[in-house]
Amino acid sequence: MHCPFCSHSDTKVIDSRLVSEGGQVRRRRECAACGERFTTFESAELMMPRVVKSDGSRQPFDEDKLRAGIMRAVEKRPVSVESLEKAILQIKSTLRATGEREIEAKLLGELVMEALKELDQVAYVRFASVYRRFKDVKQFSDEINKLNSSN
Repeated sequence: MHCPFCSHSDTKVIDSRLVSEGGQVRRRRECAACGERFTTFESAELMMPRVVKSDGSRQPFDEDKLRAGIMRAVEKRPVSVESLEKAILQIKSTLRATGEREIEAKLLGELVMEALKELDQVAYVRFASVYRRFKDVKQFSDEINKLNSSN
């Protein structure tokens, strides 16, 4: 690991701890040349499946895009960042657990909707309105009625 301060290649690990429920290792390091200390995080690199869009195009899974979509739905809603990040981790875990190299975008959308249903019902309806392309108020009403009947 190169020092971020002086770019020297010799750094030593001072302390290591598990974080994120054992999914990451936090390492405290010290540069042998300049003596500066810094922290690194190490996690397993797991391949996410490619997303097959409805038009047949394929693109790599983009966690930032997933997060942005969920953030847009929960904007100005009482949803904690911790619960949001937990939902994103759960979605990613479910996708990896399929064992598939490619997944339909529809599956990803449904996983997001399930997560939002648990987090915040208003955010769920917001996301559903865009994801399912609601064209009129009746579609909103139908979705809300389905949500109410499932509770």
